[in-house]
Amino acid sequence: MQKSVLTLAAVAFISLAGCQSMPAPTQKQAESKPSITPEATAALTQAETDIKAAKSKGALWTTADDNLKKAQAAAGKGDSEATIKAAKNASAMAALGIAQLNYPTTEMK
Repeated sequence: MQKSVLTLAAVAFISLAGCQSMPAPTQKQAESKPSITPEATAALTQAETDIKAAKSKGALWTTADDNLKKAQAAAGKGDSEATIKAAKNASAMAALGIAQLNYPTTEMK
């Protein structure tokens, strides 16, 4: 009986000692995701809004959607310059798609 109590105490002690030796995550580990500039974040947010508006009106060009995906990928890599460039292209193409709705149709009447 005394042997089993000592064994259980030793196992509990080793388990608790193992928990104590685990290092806490450092700030660098917590911030491992690349970040982009506030300007790039704003451009990406605007592009997402513009794409959503064009899509809701049935005026979304595939090139606008492709540029949004490029901007999101660049943001994931932390490349602010590429994010801004692709996001601005996506916004411009979304605006052109919406503007195209006002063009005369090519259907024969």
